[in-house]
Amino acid sequence: MSQSPDPISMLTGPGGPFEVVTEKVRGIPTRVYKNRMKSLRQVLEGSKGHGDKVFIVQGERRISFTEHFSLVSSAAQTLRHQVGVRTGDRIAILSANNPEWSVAFWTAQALGAVAVPLNAWWKAKELEYALTNSATSVLVCDLRRLAVVEPILARLDSLRAIYVIGASEESLEHARSLARPQQRVASFSELVSEEEASLPDVSVEEDDYAAIFYTSGTTGKPKGSIATQRNVIANLQNLMLIGLLNRMLDARVGEKSGSAGQDGQMVNLLVVPFFHVTGCFAVLVVYFATGNRIVLMEPGKFDPLAALELIERERVTSFGGVPTVVQRVVDHPKFSEFDTSSVTQIAFGGSPPPAELATKIREKFPNVALRGGAGQAYGLTETSSVATINVGEDYLRRPNSAGKAVPTVEIKIVDAEGNELAPGQRGEIWLKGPIVSPGYWNDPDATAASYTDGWLHTGDIGYLDEDGFLYVVDRAKDMIIRGGENIYSIEVEDVIYSHPAVSECAVVGVPDPDWGEVVKAFVVPKDGASVTPEEIKRYCAERLADYKVPQQVEVRTEPLPRNPAGKVLKPALRGSNTSFSIDADSDSAL
Repeated sequence: MSQSPDPISMLTGPGGPFEVVTEKVRGIPTRVYKNRMKSLRQVLEGSKGHGDKVFIVQGERRISFTEHFSLVSSAAQTLRHQVGVRTGDRIAILSANNPEWSVAFWTAQALGAVAVPLNAWWKAKELEYALTNSATSVLVCDLRRLAVVEPILARLDSLRAIYVIGASEESLEHARSLARPQQRVASFSELVSEEEASLPDVSVEEDDYAAIFYTSGTTGKPKGSIATQRNVIANLQNLMLIGLLNRMLDARVGEKSGSAGQDGQMVNLLVVPFFHVTGCFAVLVVYFATGNRIVLMEPGKFDPLAALELIERERVTSFGGVPTVVQRVVDHPKFSEFDTSSVTQIAFGGSPPPAELATKIREKFPNVALRGGAGQAYGLTETSSVATINVGEDYLRRPNSAGKAVPTVEIKIVDAEGNELAPGQRGEIWLKGPIVSPGYWNDPDATAASYTDGWLHTGDIGYLDEDGFLYVVDRAKDMIIRGGENIYSIEVEDVIYSHPAVSECAVVGVPDPDWGEVVKAFVVPKDGASVTPEEIKRYCAERLADYKVPQQVEVRTEPLPRNPAGKVLKPALRGSNTSFSIDADSDSAL
């Protein structure tokens, strides 16, 4: 009796809608989709077909695809004819999440320009570095960030125009008094005042640059990771394939496919910034291309209660972020007061989740558990978002795994000399595929140090099991070496997270005269709970080898410091002096 082919083979095999072939990309044989779009401009042009469906919701604002396309067309005409923006020019975006952010990003794609999403929590020093390094021509910012960049405007030689979201005439006049004479300072409404509804006639090629994302700078000056049109389109098609695969699997077990919410759309509650690749490439681009809806939280620190209110009001079908965000929602004391039955998908990434989170999701979101819609992904800025994904039954069986590589991505685990290791052996994770950045903007040394024949050196430690599932153990620089013994902080963190009184924790290595390094844990109790350092040590001692038990425990009442991607800033916890600022409230929707 012949066995029917598995769905992934049907989709990616010869003649399949997502057929994968090998072609040379920058001279390197690479797995790519045979049938593919060539640029984000094509995605933008296709958005007209979504018509009057709602695309972005924020508060009382509802922006349709038709309105969005009109705004992008107007802005593109303004920048083309009044500012002289041409293919390859850089357009920086410095703002909280709002519809204008999306308009600015897609305007760059309409012109064949390069979007430069900037960290909205940065101070003037960081911003001056990125704007100068990228030689940005146009800056779109909100009023709050205008105040931050005003002192540096006169030093930005390449900057020709600044458009301000929410500006008053008084704020514009003040900025003009500080800007260089040749710098145009105007409101965002002036940017979109052109009545022309068509896009400028521009040709965009597959390997043209689409964006430059500056890394978070937790260890020094940020590096500008380049994303090409090919990179972003490959990520889009990877995620579209995964979505189709999940619907096929739903159909096999008799579930309704699509998880559609209002007007037949998927509805995503976005709780991460657009300036992060997750918010931009995994949500903004994907939902825009597929005609679905994004709900933005109001700017400010992430509020799980506000998230629950929006889930109920907007009939949200999917949300996620870093594991901490999901954990804060499921642990909220008022969770049961809200109708969250519309949620069928929860995804997270950015840091390994506590193993118990899968169980909590199954308890609190039965429709997610029923459909197998929970999962996590692994990727980096340099991979344009998702490199591996673990969803459905695979996630429930292996909640600690980052999953398998998406179809166009290859993974290998290497030792310090770059030799490939066998399954089960721990080493550095290397990734290759059309989603992998060609390198860092204006930084050939960093590019050479991080890429080998198309393989990205992630700096993460992990291993593959016999079935090809990836397990991310730690950041290479976060591995603790105590008296010659390697300690992976995630292992200790998992134990501490399982303590019923713990809301957040992070484990780092701190210098010790006898052992070289010892383990230190930072712990934040849940609301209304308390825990002592001695209690945490005893709890760990019952579950870990002695050398892994934290020698030092610091209990904090404030949330741990995180970058805008939601990752804990371990250098800050160690007391390191970094050249770039951090913000303890940056686990927010901005």
